[in-house]
Amino acid sequence: MNIDAELELKMREGDAPSASEAPEPDSIAPDLGPAHEPAPPVVHELRFGNAWEYSPAPETTKVEIAKSYGHFINGRFSEAGADTLDTVNPATEEVLSKVAIAGKKDVNAAVRAARTASEKWAALPGAERAKYLFRIARRIQERSRELAILETLDGGKPIKESRDIDIPLVAHHFFYHAGWCDKLHYAFPGRGRGQVKPHGVCAQIIPWNFPLMMAAWKIAPALACGNTVVIKPAETTPLTLLRLCEIFEEVGLPKGVVNVVCGAGETGALLSQHPGIDKLAFTGSTDVGKILAKIASERGIPITLELGGKSPNIIFADASIDQAVEGIISGIYFNQGHVCCAGSRLFVEEPAADEVIEKLRIRMQSLRVGNPMDKNTDVGAINSKMQLEKIEHYIKIGQDEGAQLESPTSADLPGKGYFCNPCFFTGVQPGHRIAREEIFGPVLAVQTFRTPSEAIERANATPYGLSAGVWTNKGSKMFDMARKLRAGVVWCNTFNRFDAASPFGGYKESGFGREGGVHGLRAYVKG
Repeated sequence: MNIDAELELKMREGDAPSASEAPEPDSIAPDLGPAHEPAPPVVHELRFGNAWEYSPAPETTKVEIAKSYGHFINGRFSEAGADTLDTVNPATEEVLSKVAIAGKKDVNAAVRAARTASEKWAALPGAERAKYLFRIARRIQERSRELAILETLDGGKPIKESRDIDIPLVAHHFFYHAGWCDKLHYAFPGRGRGQVKPHGVCAQIIPWNFPLMMAAWKIAPALACGNTVVIKPAETTPLTLLRLCEIFEEVGLPKGVVNVVCGAGETGALLSQHPGIDKLAFTGSTDVGKILAKIASERGIPITLELGGKSPNIIFADASIDQAVEGIISGIYFNQGHVCCAGSRLFVEEPAADEVIEKLRIRMQSLRVGNPMDKNTDVGAINSKMQLEKIEHYIKIGQDEGAQLESPTSADLPGKGYFCNPCFFTGVQPGHRIAREEIFGPVLAVQTFRTPSEAIERANATPYGLSAGVWTNKGSKMFDMARKLRAGVVWCNTFNRFDAASPFGGYKESGFGREGGVHGLRAYVKG
């Protein structure tokens, strides 16, 4: 805090004169009675300048990043080769490293390694598989600071989110699924010990918004159930998954159990269409998900899809408004809005609309936008230049459609990097594109409603069905709304809460299948 705060005492025009200007006693005017207006009171206005601004608190720990990375196949890293892509720090636009692009030869080698390891890994007693997952989880905790820094450098999210949310959840998923390894027959009633069979080789493709967390969501249940894995990270955020492979080496995970191939869409296409895979899992855009669903159906292999969303966040007038405003902030501005289940459509009951919007303005003024490596930063960098351009395009669309744009944060954005001030639109109509299409950025569309039935109708009027939020102090209303909302996850008086024991997934064009909990295990066993 800057201790050089200014304290200025100002007096309104017409204040009482100072002692040096006061008239002599014999010249004081007589009392004129009620008609006489007394001098206005002195008003003291406190001005603190920049006293409440946070001092910089950068994360200074250095993390070693190699100049180039190859793939992780059959328990070892390959050379990067000539065909590479740059992975860039979105906050500075600096190239962090060069990463190999997997071609047909690399994908074949990865699937072959997974197939070779599959039989032995599946035959390993569950208690022995659990030991590996426990070791991985503990090593993630031991290297958590390194992983958090790398996640922030490569993806742009604030270091406090990587440190306090992402990496702990990564370890949590490995711990949780380690506990299931020798208890799978309890997860599936009617099957005895040894009757729960894995699919075999699982091909997994993960997105750039939660790189390491999405890897844990997929790798941990697959290994717990006895499968082997070939996984492809997003082309913009491969570094933390490659660092996780170092942990696999450290704990002695058998060769070929987890294989990583890097690259862009072409690599994903090679992997998803490979004849040697037995199961496909994907988190990403709805358009790509539809293509993969077609591939899986033609091949006759199971698939799990966690796709896009345009999630409603519904606030009733009887809710705790201050608490709900915090839910709005975490619902849409967490991770710069790069969240599939972000509460990007806000529905406020009309009697509370003015209060909610005013308190939202005030709360947004305190959001700190800037260097993701600063521990005080609330909103970091947009993941890529292409994504920033998409967000800016939608902001212009919203204005062109007649909605009113507000950006109370109004931070001075860094000169370099991909940054966007958090904002919201009022005057949004259901037909507006900003109310219908996934933006995947810090942009909120605010609408109002009069009755619960209207809120339900408007919240469900979307092709998506990933998540929803309800804010009210009436328990009966809360559960009635949750029952009627067509969404895979409904948060009540909270938003964006995750737990490894709780299943997550969507309906409609938000995908199908679940990740996490007992339900998430089902996707990785036969029958």
